[in-house]
Amino acid sequence: MKKKIFFVALALFIVFLNSMILIVSNIMLKDKLSAVRDKCLAEHYVIASSLIGDIQALEQRGNDVEENIDNIMRLHSRYMQGKGNGLAVAFSGEWIYESPIFASEGNMADPPDIGYSEGRLVYMENGNCPVLCVYGSLPAPWQDYGLMYTGNLSDIIRSWRYTKNILFLIGTAVILIMSFFLFQFLNIIFRPLRQISSTSAKIANGNYGSRIPVRGKDEISSVAHNFNLMAEQIENQIKQLEDAAEQKQQFIDNFSHELRIPMTAIYGYAEYIQKALMSEEERYECTQFIMSECSRLQNMAYQLLNMALLRREEMKDSACSVKELFRESEKAMHIRASEKRIRLSYILSKDCIVRGNMEQLLILINNLIDNAIKASRQEGEIRISAYLEEANIVVEVEDHGIGMETEQITHIKEAFYRVDKARSRAAGGAGLGLAICERIIQIHHADMSFMSEPGMGTRVKLSFPV
Repeated sequence: MKKKIFFVALALFIVFLNSMILIVSNIMLKDKLSAVRDKCLAEHYVIASSLIGDIQALEQRGNDVEENIDNIMRLHSRYMQGKGNGLAVAFSGEWIYESPIFASEGNMADPPDIGYSEGRLVYMENGNCPVLCVYGSLPAPWQDYGLMYTGNLSDIIRSWRYTKNILFLIGTAVILIMSFFLFQFLNIIFRPLRQISSTSAKIANGNYGSRIPVRGKDEISSVAHNFNLMAEQIENQIKQLEDAAEQKQQFIDNFSHELRIPMTAIYGYAEYIQKALMSEEERYECTQFIMSECSRLQNMAYQLLNMALLRREEMKDSACSVKELFRESEKAMHIRASEKRIRLSYILSKDCIVRGNMEQLLILINNLIDNAIKASRQEGEIRISAYLEEANIVVEVEDHGIGMETEQITHIKEAFYRVDKARSRAAGGAGLGLAICERIIQIHHADMSFMSEPGMGTRVKLSFPV
């Protein structure tokens, strides 16, 4: 691209410059020829006037003009010869006198035929050397006589050619200088494009952090700026894809791990029942354990199904009363809490309306309460409160259980992640509850945050837009 622009621009400049040199040269030549023409006409007129006087004097004395024409023209010829010009006199269509320079030029054999016109003929001859010819007949009664004046143009043509060559030489130097500056100028213009090409190649090879330095405010700088924005978007998209791929792989690994443990236990107890001799009490314990593990697998399947359904679901335009939500939650969770003699305290100073789906919000609250029950000690208390905070409706679930480290808080929303794996499996948890809660929060365009300290308990804050 750069080479094409360089050669096209250079060719146009060469054509333009040479055309201008030719035009200027031709104008200079025309001016010089015009000056020579005026000079030749003036000298022809002076010599013709002098020749008329000499011819008239010869006729008055009775002398023959043709015999004495050499004597008449000798003085004029000597003067013209010093300037390199020639003279010739014609009578009745034949030359009767030719100066040495005119004869040596050999430009014409016969005088021009202009009749008895009083005008003068001016033209150029290009025989042995270029000359400007001025021919005119003498006035009556000497109209049979004609005077030819030739002005030598060799010096003028030589000077013009020298000047033209100088101009072309200067033009060649200007073209070389112009080529250098044009090449440097194109290098400056195309530098951002080269940087774009180099950076795009780096991005194509996986270096997504490459950027182009932006200088100025011209169109190419705008292209570089937009390219950087595009590269940043690509880098973010690639990072999101990598994170998503990593999360999916982690999900598969965790899911495989979660399946392996109960399946191994179920297979082991089934094999033991089949091959070993045991009492009815031992058989009952084995089948009870198998049923417990199957129940945990069934619970995991239901939770995975809920996640799959929530992934495709969007928030419905409906209203949900927080008071009604707390009432339904208390009905569902008080038996679960009574198993550990934990007291559930629902605190609501004023009923609030949340835009969202009642069933999904109930799953959200119950999952948080269930996690709080698992983390709480015997005869503890869990507080569930709701209040207005600026432009948000806030629902909090607070317990005084085992709490979490800061590092653990960053992972609790991941599927199959457990803070205490042994305690969660013993309680029948699969580590999917908070992943489901996170999806419900996303559907309702809300926010969920955790505040916790080891041994001090955990507070979960849900913020719903009014």
